[in-house]
Amino acid sequence: MINRRDVLRTGTLGALGAGAVAMTAPTDAAAAAVTETAERVSRQDWKRLAASLSPGATLYRPANSGYPPLAIPFNHRYAGTHPAAIVTCATTKDVRAAIRWARAVGLPAVPRSGLGHNYAGYSTTTGLLLNMSRMRNIVTTPRRSAARSRAYGPIKVAHGAGTVTVGAGVTNGDLHPLLEDQGIFVPTGRCPSVGVAGLVLGGGIGFSDKMFGLTCDRLVATTVVLADGRVVEASEDSEPDLFWGCRGGAGNNFGVHTSFTFQYERFQGDVGFYRLSWSLDSVLPVMATAQRIALETSDDKRFHLRLGIGTRGRTRDQIRTNAGVNAIGQYYGTLDELKAILAPLLAIGTPQERARNCAAVREVTPAEASTLLSATTPVEKFAAKSAVLNSRTLLTDQQVSAAAEQLLDWPGSGNPDGAGFAMFALGGEINRVPRRATAFVHRNGLFILAAETSWADYDSPEVAAANLHWLHDFYDAIFPEAPPEHSYQNFPDPKLRDWREAYYGVNYPRLVRVKRKYDPTGFFRYPQAIGS
Repeated sequence: MINRRDVLRTGTLGALGAGAVAMTAPTDAAAAAVTETAERVSRQDWKRLAASLSPGATLYRPANSGYPPLAIPFNHRYAGTHPAAIVTCATTKDVRAAIRWARAVGLPAVPRSGLGHNYAGYSTTTGLLLNMSRMRNIVTTPRRSAARSRAYGPIKVAHGAGTVTVGAGVTNGDLHPLLEDQGIFVPTGRCPSVGVAGLVLGGGIGFSDKMFGLTCDRLVATTVVLADGRVVEASEDSEPDLFWGCRGGAGNNFGVHTSFTFQYERFQGDVGFYRLSWSLDSVLPVMATAQRIALETSDDKRFHLRLGIGTRGRTRDQIRTNAGVNAIGQYYGTLDELKAILAPLLAIGTPQERARNCAAVREVTPAEASTLLSATTPVEKFAAKSAVLNSRTLLTDQQVSAAAEQLLDWPGSGNPDGAGFAMFALGGEINRVPRRATAFVHRNGLFILAAETSWADYDSPEVAAANLHWLHDFYDAIFPEAPPEHSYQNFPDPKLRDWREAYYGVNYPRLVRVKRKYDPTGFFRYPQAIGS
């Protein structure tokens, strides 16, 4: 029987029907070699692995009824990659035992902290999958001395109010009750089912990162099981090189993390919230105005913005009707200050759009804002390409027009998430950290742009191929000459050629040195792994 704690999303298995197009993760030859190795693993070896686990852990083989829903990643594009076995780890010792066993029999071990959202399928394997969903402890430790407090309009923030230690299976959504019930806040992403582990290791953007830094900037310690089975605590004072690499070097590179300790803030009061939308007819003034606002407020850590265009549907008429532009975000300050910042945007559009958008600017509690800003997108099958924009590479009217035109040529799909691009504003505390201080190098950006497309499990192979071809053309339409030099490592693109420079820039050589120190044999590897 499957343990309910291991599956956070119901209906996963049934979603893959007869019309599903299951793609495998990259490097089919490598996957085939691993599969061949797995077939040579003896029954006694599997029994030895099961016997090494704690009572709270479980080993699932393909014949077990609990295996199928755990094997399928959230990104169904890679549902065709089947692990030889799955260990649902309950303790750090389980992770250690699984890694040592996998090395001994010649199988890779790949951790999955959340549901497997990875855009490139790097949380899948034909080897041993380590499912971390049972490691969901959350322990808060208030600061002994009084925390530094400051009022930002109607909200009071106690900065550095304490620390919270979370297990590797904790998701963004698991932290929401802390905010709602106790006002305890750690900056995380907007998708509730994404694992905090994957988020923090690649950086971690969200709707409070300008105010409090990236998720990785709040990390103060992490427990890591290395490739040789050693367990180490990484922090500024212990294993500092590893700790540096864990803050932006992406997951599954140096070891398997079993816990993370973050510095948290404590909130009292309300924040400003807004959700604005227009038809695609207003795309040029909205994009130009919003980018100008982001540039002018880049040093104002209180203002947060996500900007985007998108559409959905199957037919030409549906795609045109549903195409639009939108902006969403929050503000740590007074409502009058927020309205003044948004005033140029609130003046755009039809009378109906202006009235609706003005009414959409309001005060809410931080917990309510967290709920309103959350979104589980994309779903089923999806792909993305990203770029980090700075003041020199903001989108011109020509680029926006080309993107809007290409958006209307989207081939369509049965996935309600559709296609488009989103731009997440950077600045504030993010950009006050020197680019070499952590592995996260993108410290002078104004936006992270993610161009995305999605299709449904039941869509035909032709629809899937058309969506992937469209994504390439869409990205080229936005950047016809050459894309910006940097991309976001948490939106990995398996087709990205110079990913080392794009994800890590000047920090890549040091990341390779960290890799050689902590995983000299390259046990943790995938197509875009450090040192590959």
